[in-house]
Amino acid sequence: MKRRWRVSSIFVLSLILLPLMLVACQSSTATHTVDCLTALTRTGDTAIPAACRKRLLVFSKTAAYRHASIPAGKIALQELAAQHGFAVDFSEDSNVFTTANLAHYDAVIFLMTSGGIFDTSQDTAFRRYIQSGGGFVGIHSASDTMYSWPWYGGLVGSFNNVFNKHSSIQSAVLHVEDPYTPSTDMLPSYWRRTDEWYNFAINPRPAVHVLLTVDERTYTGGIMGPDHPISWYQTYDGGRSWYTAMGHTAETYSEPLFRAYLWGGILYAVGLWPHSVVTTRQLIVNRYLVLIKPPRIADVQHIV
Repeated sequence: MKRRWRVSSIFVLSLILLPLMLVACQSSTATHTVDCLTALTRTGDTAIPAACRKRLLVFSKTAAYRHASIPAGKIALQELAAQHGFAVDFSEDSNVFTTANLAHYDAVIFLMTSGGIFDTSQDTAFRRYIQSGGGFVGIHSASDTMYSWPWYGGLVGSFNNVFNKHSSIQSAVLHVEDPYTPSTDMLPSYWRRTDEWYNFAINPRPAVHVLLTVDERTYTGGIMGPDHPISWYQTYDGGRSWYTAMGHTAETYSEPLFRAYLWGGILYAVGLWPHSVVTTRQLIVNRYLVLIKPPRIADVQHIV
């Protein structure tokens, strides 16, 4: 009888302790993520923990239009990586897309790629990389790439509209839809800047979490109407994807706000956005005070 009581007591105790242990483990993971986020959003801080240092692959192969701003984009990414203790490799060789090689990277950045750039084996390797938890950052014409591959279109969020691709280079106003992410919390609510403004084949909103929209009343050449997403993020097929349609001009990559916004997107892709934020935390991004606030109930579905 005593033995049965002891077994029952141990069983009940384990039921009580197990959830507490799981909560503690999750709390530790969240704390580590926020600590990394704090360190990695301080430009010039050399005291970055080794566990926070990641490796990036920047891929800029083009099989169609080639942007003259690719070199400026590479310089910006090289400098951002160096400032934050990340390793970065640059390539335009599709043969680097093998399962073994991609395993070395925390995120792959498509820097203004275009056209059909992969064969079947490279498609497979890249898909497996994302399915195994890899990260993706798409910049500008990453959405003008591999139109014949629906899975890739889903990863980006939407393909460029091939019948009416973009406006001319001009100034427009962006609306920040979600100011509580590490890629938008340094931005003004209404951000005016100059770029080439993409139109998309479909509105990606149903499948992604929109960060920025462009106001078509402030420029000419938009065809998507009052809801025109221009940047977003999502979890996709086991991995993470962050996309910006901006980046056409070389001058873009020298803008401090654009660099801070882009860096925040890279941090999402490598998995360093917090899974949850229980209390308000303050971070410093360049000279901007950032508040990561507790999520609203309506936003819980978007927390990754």
